[in-house]
Amino acid sequence: MNNKALFLTKNIQLLKRLGIILLMMSLSRIIFFIVNSDAFTGVKFYDFLVGIWMDAITIGMYAIPFYIFSLLPFPIYQKKGYQTFLKTIFHITNSVIIGFNLVDVEYFKFTAKRSTADLFSMVSTGNDINQLFVTFMIDFWWLILIYILMIIISNWLYNKTINYGNKVGNVYVDILNFLVVFALLFIIGRGGLAYRPADMLTASQLTNPDKTALVANTPLSIIKTIGKSSLTEQNFFEENSEKIYAPIHKGSKEHQLRKDVNIMVIILESFGNEWIGKKTGKEFTPFLDSLLDQSLYFDNAFANGKKSIEAVPAIFAGIPSLLDNPYISSAYGTNAITAFPQLLKEKGYSSAFYHGATNGSMKFDVFTAHLGFDHYFGRKEFDNEKHTDETWGVLDEYFMPWTAKSITQELKEPFMAGLFTLSSHHPYFVPEEHRNNLPTGKHPMGKSIAYADMSLRLFFEEAKKQDWYENTVFVICADHTPAGTTMRYNRRIGMYQIPIAFFDPQGQIKPRVNSQLFNQIDIMPSLLDLVGYSKDVYTFGNSYLSNQNEAFSINYIANSHMLFKGDYMLNFVHDKATGLYNYKTDTLMMKDSLSFYPAVEKEMTEQLKGIIQRYNNDLIHNTMKLK
Repeated sequence: MNNKALFLTKNIQLLKRLGIILLMMSLSRIIFFIVNSDAFTGVKFYDFLVGIWMDAITIGMYAIPFYIFSLLPFPIYQKKGYQTFLKTIFHITNSVIIGFNLVDVEYFKFTAKRSTADLFSMVSTGNDINQLFVTFMIDFWWLILIYILMIIISNWLYNKTINYGNKVGNVYVDILNFLVVFALLFIIGRGGLAYRPADMLTASQLTNPDKTALVANTPLSIIKTIGKSSLTEQNFFEENSEKIYAPIHKGSKEHQLRKDVNIMVIILESFGNEWIGKKTGKEFTPFLDSLLDQSLYFDNAFANGKKSIEAVPAIFAGIPSLLDNPYISSAYGTNAITAFPQLLKEKGYSSAFYHGATNGSMKFDVFTAHLGFDHYFGRKEFDNEKHTDETWGVLDEYFMPWTAKSITQELKEPFMAGLFTLSSHHPYFVPEEHRNNLPTGKHPMGKSIAYADMSLRLFFEEAKKQDWYENTVFVICADHTPAGTTMRYNRRIGMYQIPIAFFDPQGQIKPRVNSQLFNQIDIMPSLLDLVGYSKDVYTFGNSYLSNQNEAFSINYIANSHMLFKGDYMLNFVHDKATGLYNYKTDTLMMKDSLSFYPAVEKEMTEQLKGIIQRYNNDLIHNTMKLK
């Protein structure tokens, strides 16, 4: 075999092997799309071509060790031992890439984004993954089967590229070949010769924001966020930035409901609007529906994140989730902040946070202490393993009524309590004795929502027996939406819509439906007004009572900021507006109005930049607390 033939054979062999990885990535994207098709509309063949380009970039990065060793001008290249060594590196690389992609086939339903490096921090936060590992293996057995099958196919295709021999090429030609081919593959790994290497923003720029997760891939998302600072300082406005946006709630006694009113915040796991009878007519939440009729119910309300761990800072500290890593597990999780329990402590309130999960879950025990809660009560304090689901923690039907009795025993009035429910979450466990008595839907989520609703009724039945009940304002809200089962609730508008309500047994808060924009970060300033807290407070939210600022809601996902204001949702990527949608009439985001309403775009862009600048800079400099 001459030098030219050896040269071509070696390169063709390498390209075939890299092509196997590319094929597996394309297959995993097709599987991802089929399983999550309701999350994407208007998908075209072009989107898959863009996806192939993003996959090629990923291979150019992940496969560096493989193609270095494949191109090195070693005379032993075609020896059996060296080829076995190369095959081992190939399978390690290929298996990691396939595994990362398949994880998001199901996990995307819960997060609505490709996983980033925060996946590892989530895994290491508490014991949740350890407890759920067996459940995941059982429920998602088909993904494990696909994973094994894809590795077997990869191995079969790889074996067809092996060609042992003893021929040795010209060393100078091999060196030149190494330099040229390595350079080309390295350039592909950068995404081209641009000044900045390609990253997840590249995917956002090559397609519509709502299809970013489809054209991107999980391995790239993870490797591009490892070791990176969560935030970068922004300077959109050099002067008068306070006039653009100031996260300050002006304290006042003007709207005080009554002296020493107790406050209880009930956070319902995964109670998105898709499952609420008041929004859909479904029968899964009869008790909550009746409670909303007796409450000030915000029917145009939004969560500020897609994970339970993102809800607690939003609700109790007015901090939305505007970074890739959840605030609690980020580098800023121990920053000095202004939190609701801390503020009420100044007024003589005692406080406790109740969560039936295993202590340490999502670091809630540690973080709620940081927020200023006096006590934390979890699975350990409940101390009865007979009433657990053997996975997450204590079943809601037992933990929630126990919470009502525990408040009487453990807290002095006035008090502030938080209760985070548990059962309406994967694996959607419902005790056998209730399974035939609760409504059944197409998705197991429905029955678990109905079970949690039943448990909420049991809580209020027990709470009404307690002396503190009549003097307590209850806030009922969801932590986030669950995996959507329809296109409407898989889009970037519906995936954040939740119920939020204020219930006062004395009726001083008049029951009615309020359709103004309201999000989780508005809960704390609204409650501060109700208890008559008179000092100014740092928070990104607005009180529904004081109307100091026009109502808005804000979210961040997969490099996109979203600002809801008036009738519109502005999508903002890489320091510029990329879409404007009427979120009330265009829930599927089919009509981009960006070019039709320049004044709306300008106003919303300026406000959003002001919010981002304050959020980033104040977190980085640890100045989210008024002196």
